[in-house]
Amino acid sequence: MLSKLAYLTLCRSIQALALLARGDAAKDLEILVLRHQLTVLRRHVARPRLEPTDRALLTAVSRALPRGRWSCFFVKPETLLRWHRRLVAGAWTYPRRGQGRPALDHRIQELIIRLAKENPYWGYQCIKGELQQLGAQVSATAIRTTLRRHGLEPAPRRATTTWRAFLRQQAAGILACDFFTVDTIWLRRLYVLFFIELDTRRVHVAGVTTNPNAA
Repeated sequence: MLSKLAYLTLCRSIQALALLARGDAAKDLEILVLRHQLTVLRRHVARPRLEPTDRALLTAVSRALPRGRWSCFFVKPETLLRWHRRLVAGAWTYPRRGQGRPALDHRIQELIIRLAKENPYWGYQCIKGELQQLGAQVSATAIRTTLRRHGLEPAPRRATTTWRAFLRQQAAGILACDFFTVDTIWLRRLYVLFFIELDTRRVHVAGVTTNPNAA
């Protein structure tokens, strides 16, 4: 409100000065010099950066200057009118507030994603209950929004996964086995049976023989 009152006072002051300055030849020459300098500056500056006080002053001056002489401004008439409407409405008096609820903490989002990936059959309510046990109060709507933002489907569609993802999740409990052969310097071929843990890549040699059989 104070900014709006100050702006209107500035407009009235400039209008009064404009009436007093009529017929002054010295001021006309000064205006001619200023216009020429402004033309020179326009050749070197593509787009000047204006502060809110600059906008207020130019807008106030435009209210006292006839519309036909607005060509002296380096901004369009539509821009001056828009600035004037904002000032009169007091749009610069109060800070703008963000819309919507604040975003969840980054650590909470990571925890929601982790629970959803490790438990593909859990729905939003199950994840909400697990978070409550961990001391985090999150609504089911916020959980759904977080999962959608990261491309995760709701349960049970989230449970349909590829073999690669399944093996990666169950690697700690899966062993693979196979044979490989070794040829000795005496031209004897040895068959080696080994097992490998998919999670740690640890290899266990089970036996070596020249004639592999069921035993």
